[in-house]
Amino acid sequence: MKNKLILLMLLSLAMPGSVFAEKGHGHDEGDGMDDFSGIEISVDGHDDHDGEGHGDEGGDHEEKGHDDHGGGHDEGGDGHGEAASDAELSDAQRSMAGIETMAVKRQALGDAITAPGEAILNAYRTTKVTPRTPAQVMKRHAHLGDQVKKGQRLVTLSSVEMAEAQGVLMGANVELRRVKKLGRKVVSEKRFVAAQIAYQQAYAKVSAYGMTKRQIESLMKTGDASRATGEFHLLSFQTGTVISDDFVVGELIEPGHVLMTISDESLLWVEARLTPEDAARIALGSPARVQVGKHWLSGKVAQARHTLDESTRTLAVHIEVENRNDELHPGQFVTAVIEGREKLQGIVVPLAAVLRGADGDWQVMVEVAPGRFEPKEVDVLRTVGDQMLIDGIAEGTTIVSKGAFFVQSEIAKSGFSVHNH
Repeated sequence: MKNKLILLMLLSLAMPGSVFAEKGHGHDEGDGMDDFSGIEISVDGHDDHDGEGHGDEGGDHEEKGHDDHGGGHDEGGDGHGEAASDAELSDAQRSMAGIETMAVKRQALGDAITAPGEAILNAYRTTKVTPRTPAQVMKRHAHLGDQVKKGQRLVTLSSVEMAEAQGVLMGANVELRRVKKLGRKVVSEKRFVAAQIAYQQAYAKVSAYGMTKRQIESLMKTGDASRATGEFHLLSFQTGTVISDDFVVGELIEPGHVLMTISDESLLWVEARLTPEDAARIALGSPARVQVGKHWLSGKVAQARHTLDESTRTLAVHIEVENRNDELHPGQFVTAVIEGREKLQGIVVPLAAVLRGADGDWQVMVEVAPGRFEPKEVDVLRTVGDQMLIDGIAEGTTIVSKGAFFVQSEIAKSGFSVHNH
């Protein structure tokens, strides 16, 4: 048997078509390599992997992975089509985020005229405290920055002229009381009239020097001439803030010297400077807004000069601004935006109510139900200060006027698109 096997191997080597013969022949000749390249050598394990194993795996991938992914996409697409772009907020969330809403309405909004401005004192709400006679400062009763009330004591002064006037008044008062007591049957008409005139002149003089009616009555009530020392008090003419106090105790003050300036800062002026062309586009009473830092204050045009500034060739316009929270101070530079005469009609909303959406379009947050908000695209027609004129929503629609960014973020976090066509 062994010999037969050896014989068979020798015969196969001798055969010209055998694999082994062609392999050797192929290295010597090029045509042998072509024949060898046509031979397919298969390995059972590899064939199983390439045929069944890989095929099955590919089939599984196609059937499970791709189909599942496709099914998920379809399901997600359906979900995207059905889900609303909204957010529901509880009362606690709204309170925490400071969300405020408003029902919009149609209004007229003029074109914007922007100009630099400077806050100044409202001259109609400011008074200056000055002596009317040479005097020495004896005591201070109010300080810079203090809030004072009308009639409050500010400064105590002493004056030689006041002392003389007080003495004359007290003498005139005694004389008048005497002639009145004697009566007209005893006292001549001339003496009676002279006594009256002397008293009235003396009273007017001490009053003009700075004594109030109450101070004068207190002085004359005692009838003590030793009280005519020349001391008197300057009182505040109004309720307001001590803006300046240019003096020191003991200083000699001349008439007209401003000891204190009292002003009501709750209503200041902003002096904006406009070109003559821009000034012609506004009118007295025109709404205006003043930017102070990141805040906007509302106001209106109260005054407009009719002469140009010689150096800048501009016209000064005074904007009356409410300053209840003391955000604005005299001397502060601001930006003023004044509404012009040419008006456009539309929905006017606060600047903070309008946001950019994910696609870059403008949108507002509409309250479609209590606590439920949806974005709504709008067109911005005009911006004046902290107000916007928009189009795209109906009058009476309730939108978020404050805290819109928080609502937009809640919608984005919910996984919905904030784009609303």
